[in-house]
Amino acid sequence: MIRPATTKPVCKHPLLTTLLAVAVGLSTQAGLAQPFANASASITEYSHGNIEPKQACADLAKVKLPELASISAQMIAADGKVPAHCRVSGVLEPEILFQVNLPAGWNKRFYMIGNGGHAGQHPDDAFNVALRNDALANHFVMAATNTGHDAIKEPGATFVLSNPQKAIDYAWRAVHLTAVTAKEIANHYYGQAVAYSYWNSCSNGGRQGLLEAQRYPNDFDGIVAVAPWVNQTGFTLGAMWNQRALTEAPVNPAKLTLLANAVMKKCDAIDGLADGLIDDPRACVFNVAKDVPSCPAGKDDNSCLTPAQAAAVQKIYQGPRNSKGKQLFPGYMPGSEALVPGANGVAASGWLGLIAPAATGAKPADFNLGEGTMRYLAFQPPRPDYDTSEFNYDRDPELLDRWSRLADATDINLREFKKRGGKLIITYGWADSILQPLAGVNYYEQAVAANSPDARGFMRLFMVPGMAHCASGVGPDQNDAVTAVIDWVEANKPPELLIARKIQNGATTRSRPLCPYPQVARYKGNGSIDDAASFQCVAPPSPGR
Repeated sequence: MIRPATTKPVCKHPLLTTLLAVAVGLSTQAGLAQPFANASASITEYSHGNIEPKQACADLAKVKLPELASISAQMIAADGKVPAHCRVSGVLEPEILFQVNLPAGWNKRFYMIGNGGHAGQHPDDAFNVALRNDALANHFVMAATNTGHDAIKEPGATFVLSNPQKAIDYAWRAVHLTAVTAKEIANHYYGQAVAYSYWNSCSNGGRQGLLEAQRYPNDFDGIVAVAPWVNQTGFTLGAMWNQRALTEAPVNPAKLTLLANAVMKKCDAIDGLADGLIDDPRACVFNVAKDVPSCPAGKDDNSCLTPAQAAAVQKIYQGPRNSKGKQLFPGYMPGSEALVPGANGVAASGWLGLIAPAATGAKPADFNLGEGTMRYLAFQPPRPDYDTSEFNYDRDPELLDRWSRLADATDINLREFKKRGGKLIITYGWADSILQPLAGVNYYEQAVAANSPDARGFMRLFMVPGMAHCASGVGPDQNDAVTAVIDWVEANKPPELLIARKIQNGATTRSRPLCPYPQVARYKGNGSIDDAASFQCVAPPSPGR
C-alpha cells in the first residue's frame, strides 16, 4: 500500500489492516507491487533522467485543454531523494481532481497510479505521496486522480447522490481523461512527447488498468494490474452471499482459527512440500463438514463447527449459487483464511474483518463494499435503504447488469492493445480474502483464448501462493512487476519469472519465483526452502494428479 518493501512499514495486524483498507477504499495501491525495486538491474536504465523543461513551471497554469475547468502550477523544491519538480493540480469537468508531477530531470516516461475501492482518494493522500515520491525519484512524470469525488465528504459510493455523472467518472472516464491531460501537460513542459506510458495499481486500480487496455488501448504501453477487481458486480453477489451465510450461522474468531489450521493441515503438502504455503488451492478438495471437527448435537464450543457453521463456511468456498446449484461467481480459496501474525505475535484469520465480522454487529469490509455498490451504483436512481437480505439469486442478478456494462473489466478483446505493442502483467494472491482470485484466473484464461495466437506474447499472469490482497499474507508478497513490464515494452524482454520476497523488519526472510501461469514453482530437492534459487518453474501437474 505504500512503497518498496525495503523502506516501507508494513501493517501486519489483520484488524488494523482491515480498518485501514476500509478507510482508504479497500487496499489501494501500487506500492504493494514494489515498483522500481529492481531499477538498477533494468536493461533500459529508466531511472536516469536528463531531459530538462523547456518552459517555466508557472507557465503550465496557462495551458488550455479540453474538459479542463481549472489548473494551477507550483515549483516544489528537492527533498532528499525526491528531485525538484513542477506540481500541476487541476479539475476536469465536472469535479475530477487530478495532479501531475514533472521532475526537473525527466526520463521521457509517464507513470500513473489508480484508486482503491470506491476511490475518492486525494492525490496528496499519504499512500499516494509515498508512491509519488518513488516515481519522481526515478524521474518519471507521475499522475493521479480522485476519479471525480472526495471520499471524505462522500464516503463509499454515496458520491452518486450529488451528481449521477460521478458514477461514469468513477467507472472509467476520470482515469482516461487524466492520462490524456497529464501527457499533454508533460509534452508542453518538456517540448517533446512522452515516449512510454505505464500504469501500476492494485484492486480497483487493477480494474482501472484493465479497462484502459480494453477501452483505451493507446493510453498506456505497459500495464501492471495487481489483484484486479475484474468484476465488481460478481464480487457484489459474493459479498452479499457471504454476509447472508455468516449472519445465519456466525463463526467467531476462535473457530476461524480452527478452520485455518484444518485447511493448512490438509492442503499444505499437496504440492510435495510442507512449507506453510498452499501452492495452488484448486488442487486441495476441502470439505468443511469432514475436514474440520464437527460439534456433536447439543455442543457448540471453539473446538468444533456446528453443522450450520460448516455449511456457511462451505458456501464461502463455493461462491454464490442460484436455487438450481449453478455457480454465479467464484468463491474464496482454501488458504484465504490462513492465520496471519498480528500485534504481539497474536495470529488471526485472514477472513477476520473482511469476510467475517471483526466484532459483533460490525460489517465486514467486503460486505461494506458490496452493499455500497448494490445500493448506490446498481440502481438508478440509487436505493440507499435497499436491504441486501432481500436479494434473490434466481431473479435479481440482472439488477446489476447496467452497472456491469459500465464498470466491470470483463471484456476479453485486447486485440487493439496487443496490436499497438502493449504489454500487460497481472498478479494475484491465491490467499486473497477481499477479491476472489479465480476471477482473475478466469479472465486471463478467457483473454488468452480470445487473443491467440501468441496471447502470452503480450500478457502474462503471475499467481502468488500465500499472498493476500495486493500484499501481506503468509507468503512472499513483494515483487517488482513494474521493472518487468518496462523491460518487456522497451527491450522486448518478456518476464520468464518474477522474484517475490517476504520482507520483515527490512530483511528478506523468504523468497520464491513467481512463474507465468499456468506454470508453477517446484522445489529442486536441495537448498533452503526459503530461497528462490531452490525452485524452478515447471508445467503444472496433469488434472487428477
